Amino acid sequence: MNELFVSAFITLFVVIDPPGCAPIYAGLTKGASAAERRNMAIRASVIALAILLGFALFGEQLLGALHIQLDSFRIAGGFMLFWIAFEMVFEKRTQRREERAEKIAASEVEDVSVFPMAMPMLAGPGAIAAIMLLMNEADDLNDQLMVLGALATVLVITMVALVAAGPLMRLFGDRVEAVVTRLLGVLLAALAAQYVIDGLKGSFGI
Repeated sequence: MNELFVSAFITLFVVIDPPGCAPIYAGLTKGASAAERRNMAIRASVIALAILLGFALFGEQLLGALHIQLDSFRIAGGFMLFWIAFEMVFEKRTQRREERAEKIAASEVEDVSVFPMAMPMLAGPGAIAAIMLLMNEADDLNDQLMVLGALATVLVITMVALVAAGPLMRLFGDRVEAVVTRLLGVLLAALAAQYVIDGLKGSFGI
């Protein structure tokens, strides 16, 4: 399997965090029927894919229009991903998502597919930064297709996790989710540090 695909898959999987989104989604859709939960999960994943695909294909042009160098974005994105990793290791991200879910539930919003699931939970700032950085790493069309394939794969897994959120929570419980989240956070921290290092090398010609 292509190394870029593996790298892109791991990065996007960690940033989008299907294991972390599943319990939040289960809480948001507790009163919905199985069909409604399935439809909202599919809709949220498709909308998130469209958002991230747009930034993957046109993000570089957007940076150019704003006169932002890719190395600068790589450094900023690395710091952003590192902060997400920090929150994952110390469970701050899960806590913030749960608080957001409680607010949405309190306001009795029935359809959660667009907000908060598609954005900002799935296609949030970290995922947007990650997909733009990964597309910049792609040297040719084949590599770009690998990155987009990894994105699609992660979102399909996310959709399955959301659909099966209720049964999965009953099967694994909160402790297993906490362990997985911390492990993924450490991995993401290392990837974020590498982005910063690469950005500094490119900026200063090291």
